[in-house]
Amino acid sequence: MQQTETLIPETPTFETIRVRVDGPLGRLTLARPERLNAMGALMLQELARAARWFDEHRELRVVIVSGDGRAFSAGADLRDPPVMPGLPGSGNPWIYRREVGQYGLRMADAIEQMRAVTIAQVHGHAVGGGVVLMAACDLRVVAEDTVMFIPEVDIGIPLAWGGIPRLVREIGPAMTKELVLTCRRFSAAEAKSLGFVNRVVAADQVASTTEALAAELVAKPSVPVVITKEHVVAITRAMSVGTTSFADGDGLLGAVCDPEYFEAARRYMDSRLNRGPARDE
Repeated sequence: MQQTETLIPETPTFETIRVRVDGPLGRLTLARPERLNAMGALMLQELARAARWFDEHRELRVVIVSGDGRAFSAGADLRDPPVMPGLPGSGNPWIYRREVGQYGLRMADAIEQMRAVTIAQVHGHAVGGGVVLMAACDLRVVAEDTVMFIPEVDIGIPLAWGGIPRLVREIGPAMTKELVLTCRRFSAAEAKSLGFVNRVVAADQVASTTEALAAELVAKPSVPVVITKEHVVAITRAMSVGTTSFADGDGLLGAVCDPEYFEAARRYMDSRLNRGPARDE
């Protein structure tokens, strides 16, 4: 019997991220260090495309998700927001804006639904959408000096991208309300105490610890690993804590049309500038 040759998918060229596959191990790197890996519309679309590309690799077992430079991700790029009033579009502009409003949700869903086990390797800052990206990954290794916060309410918008159901799933409703409503900063140690983070290590050990964890998982029999991941996902969905809302982007779009949004966003941006080097969320 003639054996069918396994075709290796061609590595795509992206503008805002890098991808690589070495046998059973893949790497997805956010590559906008000059913007602290802030996620605009293009990066969100490229992340979703990358997730689908990784799934084309039949031998792939683990993907490490990390960020170049000083931060994992500063979240949504406020200089190039995925949703804003007045965006041009062909045909019905509302339909166009609604489509753009779903980019973040589709990105997080695509990362979460990857066949391979995903490990978020986090350092520096994880802000807003960066926290959502962490939550979409299966496991999280975080440098002990990492600072995390979710500033959307201060900006005048709800946390979107499927962030609320994912955080409720990981840390429960009470702490989700506290962290999202207060917008306060929280440490890697607190995140671990809440069950959100798997491992907290020194900053100079985060990469090696993540690599070791990935190697440990790669060495396991692949079928029970995949089944375990899918089993846990199925249980969380059955508990109604893992699903996301089809109207996620609509809520975000509605918020940015509210007059309060403009004043809140202005105050937030002014506060970032007054603190020194601007961060994106």
